[in-house]
Amino acid sequence: MKFKFDSRNHRFIKEIIEKRFNILIGIIIFLFSIVAFKLFSVQLIHNEKYQNLVVEAATNIVEGSSAPRGRIYDRNGNLLVDNVPIKTIYYKKERGTTAKEEVELATKMANLIELDYSKLKITNLKEFWLVNNSDKAKELITKEEWTKYSERKLTDDDIYKLKIERITEEELNKYSELDKKIAYIYYLMNNGYSYDEKVIKNKNVSEKEYALISEKSSELKGFNTKLDWERIYPYGDVFKTILGKVSSETQGIPLELKDEYLEKGYSLNDRVGISYLEYQYEDVLKGTKAKYKILDDNSYELVSEGHRGNDIVLTIDINLQMRLEAILEDEVLKTKKEPNTDFYDRSMAVIQNPQTGEILAMAGKQVVNSNGELKVYDYTPGITTSPVTVGSVVKGASILVGYNTGKLQIGETIKDECIKIKDTPQKCSWSKRLGTLNDITAIAQSSNVYQFQIAIRVGEGNYQYDKPLKINKDAFTTYRNMYNSFGLGVKTGIDLPVESTGYKGTSTQSGHLLDFVIGQYDTYTPIQLSQYISTFSNGGTRLEPHLLKTVYKSNKEGTLDTVVKEVSKKELSKVKTEEQYLKRAQEGFIAVMNGNGLGVGYMGIAPNPAGKTGTSESFFDSDGDGKIDKETTTKTFVGYAPADNPVMSIAVVSPDISHDYNNSTYSSSVNKRITSRASTAFFELYNAGSIKN
Repeated sequence: MKFKFDSRNHRFIKEIIEKRFNILIGIIIFLFSIVAFKLFSVQLIHNEKYQNLVVEAATNIVEGSSAPRGRIYDRNGNLLVDNVPIKTIYYKKERGTTAKEEVELATKMANLIELDYSKLKITNLKEFWLVNNSDKAKELITKEEWTKYSERKLTDDDIYKLKIERITEEELNKYSELDKKIAYIYYLMNNGYSYDEKVIKNKNVSEKEYALISEKSSELKGFNTKLDWERIYPYGDVFKTILGKVSSETQGIPLELKDEYLEKGYSLNDRVGISYLEYQYEDVLKGTKAKYKILDDNSYELVSEGHRGNDIVLTIDINLQMRLEAILEDEVLKTKKEPNTDFYDRSMAVIQNPQTGEILAMAGKQVVNSNGELKVYDYTPGITTSPVTVGSVVKGASILVGYNTGKLQIGETIKDECIKIKDTPQKCSWSKRLGTLNDITAIAQSSNVYQFQIAIRVGEGNYQYDKPLKINKDAFTTYRNMYNSFGLGVKTGIDLPVESTGYKGTSTQSGHLLDFVIGQYDTYTPIQLSQYISTFSNGGTRLEPHLLKTVYKSNKEGTLDTVVKEVSKKELSKVKTEEQYLKRAQEGFIAVMNGNGLGVGYMGIAPNPAGKTGTSESFFDSDGDGKIDKETTTKTFVGYAPADNPVMSIAVVSPDISHDYNNSTYSSSVNKRITSRASTAFFELYNAGSIKN
């Protein structure tokens, strides 16, 4: 077949090729234009910027040791936490230093400094022996074991462990006290990561030692001196647990916090806040380390100075805090010597400004019988982590449910007589002779039955004596929603890293609803009680409790001048109820503290107080086997003053203060004593102008 040339097709193909070629040329020109523009930008327009980046990339920048943290003050400017410089002798291994050289360095150091080496362990001494007796160490391994090692049946670790095991006591006894000191210094030099600074001595470093090591640092390869810092507490142990802890230089970042801090750009050997406020406000308190540029001759040039972290002012009044802690310590010791207190061991209290959410003082004390001697320990963290059954203090919230649902009218009377549901024990008030009560007297006299009758109505139950009682399970939700709006059963939002919400019962039996409305079912923490009474007192606004008041920029003069951040009150929610109902419930709390109310005398010199007592049946693990085996009584109190314009609220909890296993009805008045003394302490300081809103 002969090919027939078609001129039209040829022209068509040629046109297509020319178009594609022109498009390709256009793309190439466009790309070259971009490259040319970029080159022009780099070399002329932004030349200086990119030169600096190159220099920066080629410059080796290192950070100095950790900078001091910010200071912590109370609300009146009293210094609670500060830094004090400490002389430190440290070792940082230089590249290429051998084990033999390190032994020689340790020997030199042993003759220059005094050092307590009592913490030297046998293992440390054996490791030191291995370094100094490498030939003898090889002889500790049999030929068969070396064969297995060559066959990879034994690892380096296996061989090392065998050597350690076979070093005899006779060999170690050859070491003198000086040798042991050298061994301990060698251990300190190699403990932890090889690139870290190792603290050799930072306690009781003498001026002579400090000067001597500084002068001889060029001879003592890797050894040097520096001024480090440690936290000091001008008020001793007062509030110290909540102030929190900072890791030591030798500890660095604890393992459990490693990932969190490394993600934020920290180094493993950085000193960081590891508990409570030091941890909570790490970002504020941490100092900025100095930066140095390493020059060609290995000398250092300062790039930027380090400085102390920002200072924080707390809402705490340290004078009130000291008095509250002293009161608690005195009372827990006194109470433990009273009858029926076998299972009692702690009390906790919180004083708050209900208008702002500021915590003015908070403390917990635990008393422990140690070999016949009573000792008191701090238990303040339990305020956020130790829930209890709180009893009748919740009745202010309970009665509001009755008003809100229309199941209770203001002023309505109910006869106080025991409730009996089929197959369950009677449920009564603390006294069987309270008579006919209205809503105010029911709160003042802490009638359980009054609340039972309201709950039955809310649950749409039909109560008959000793008959089964069915209730609508939604009643639990109705009550819990009201409680939650006051802060009970939910996190309060306090600015501490740990907070419990308490136990939430799962049963919806009718009897448990009756228990719930008198505070005998779910459990709550003292900080939740504090938020509850603060919300109740201020007109129904649930505020976030907080310990941080102000953040200040630190300065060399140590003065509080420049505000970085000021914490204002934070509204979390509003109680959903009519103003008339809340005021009516508040009248009940005022009645508690007057006349025949059960709270008379509870708040010392507090003017026009309002509040509510609580008693609950609690349960206790008496033998530590993890099983609840004893029934006890817990006492609580919540209050505020003055009732018409409260400047303080108080919540006090004393779990397991009594029991009836000794056939005795004695119950300690510890909660009343603590509340009265603490309230008096507050108003003495408040009237003196020490506590300002």
